[in-house]
Amino acid sequence: MTTDKKELAVAALRNGTVIDRIPSSALFKAVELLGIANMSTHVTIGNNLESKKIGRKGIIKIADVEFPETVLNRIALIAPSAVVNTIQDFNVTSKRSVVLPDTISGIVRCDNPKCISNNEPMETKFHVVSNCPVTIRCHYCNHTIEGDKAQIL
Repeated sequence: MTTDKKELAVAALRNGTVIDRIPSSALFKAVELLGIANMSTHVTIGNNLESKKIGRKGIIKIADVEFPETVLNRIALIAPSAVVNTIQDFNVTSKRSVVLPDTISGIVRCDNPKCISNNEPMETKFHVVSNCPVTIRCHYCNHTIEGDKAQIL
């Protein structure tokens, strides 16, 4: 006798945000970017979960929190495949992919030590060259950086 048994790898969420399809290699960087260590709400983090779309994935569930787009844009740098679900009364009320804007300001540090943004008090600015894989170019010195290697502020 065979049983087709499905089980939830992580608990259901009444209200809050679920960030899904985070590559396992980027999960803990995403946790850091979201400032989860400083949150007082219930947080569930799952890693190396099976995914039909990306193989292995990470997932973050945060109770009673919705993030502004500016915060979610940071996730797009390291996890362009991520999907954000807003949950209300155990139901998904919105589902959207993270989107990397064409220009990124004040989020990434240029790793060129001679760049003016590292030597003068100014906000960093990058232009997105490629979304897959994520590649960005410094507005001031034209230095390119891959998204997964970016030093996020």
